[in-house]
Amino acid sequence: MNLNDLVANDLGIGLGLRTVHYAHVLEKRPQVDWFEILSENYMHTGGRPLHILDEVAAHYPIVMHGVSMNIGSTDALDRDYLRQLRALAQRCRARWISDHLCWTGVDGKNLHDLLPLPYTKAALRHLIARVKAVQDELERPLVLENPSTYLQFAGADMDEPQFLQELTAATGCGLLLDVNNVFVCAENHGFDAQDYLRRVPWQNVVYFHLAGHTVHATHRLDTHDGPVCKEVWQLYALAHELSGGRSTLLEWDAKIPDFATVHREAKKALRYRTGATKPKRAERPAAGKPAPVGAR
Repeated sequence: MNLNDLVANDLGIGLGLRTVHYAHVLEKRPQVDWFEILSENYMHTGGRPLHILDEVAAHYPIVMHGVSMNIGSTDALDRDYLRQLRALAQRCRARWISDHLCWTGVDGKNLHDLLPLPYTKAALRHLIARVKAVQDELERPLVLENPSTYLQFAGADMDEPQFLQELTAATGCGLLLDVNNVFVCAENHGFDAQDYLRRVPWQNVVYFHLAGHTVHATHRLDTHDGPVCKEVWQLYALAHELSGGRSTLLEWDAKIPDFATVHREAKKALRYRTGATKPKRAERPAAGKPAPVGAR
């Protein structure tokens, strides 16, 4: 399995597999192109979760998305976690394995948050070595997601697009381009989201995430608890145009409505994938005020 195969393998429009929709998916077998699972929900467990996964994987392509790799930490890589991740991927025949460009803990303590990295040369060197080691353990390319953030580091040597360019060139890893995260960060930090997309190393982008977020007085918060806003859809149109098309996943992780509502929201992507809606040139967003540290 190589990165070119992953990039070329457009699965269509997928949904996150959530417990509230298990019964509907198993009983109705809806016309969904593919499902993304949260990797940790099916590790260190047995019984019903794995039974459900086996049933779903028998009828749909599966992609794995994790939150606990801790790729950016200074802690040693958790080799046992990586072995279990690889075994799970083999079990459900996962098309690829993704996680977040972040750190989640230090000194063996899991902080249960996706925390941002400083975009420095030292952090880049550290991350390159760890990504290579993870890919060797998994025996496949690792796919990493750009985070949503609420502050920027004063000592950064580069911005996020350049960091992604350097990381992918050195490791050959894949990228999960979260369009909502790009928009949230652009609004929070005052950069041009469309310019960001034009600097993405598209040859490494494997798939897209779309989601809703919450608007506060001083910042936007990546909550995944509602529909995708029109500005993110327009940004997705540009991403689709620049990439030539990639697998697309709708995330809806809180205040989850019935399956039909989530599926209907995901299928809005069809109008952009078929070229029926063209991207518009957006105004440069105003700079937002900093809010508490975080990434998603």
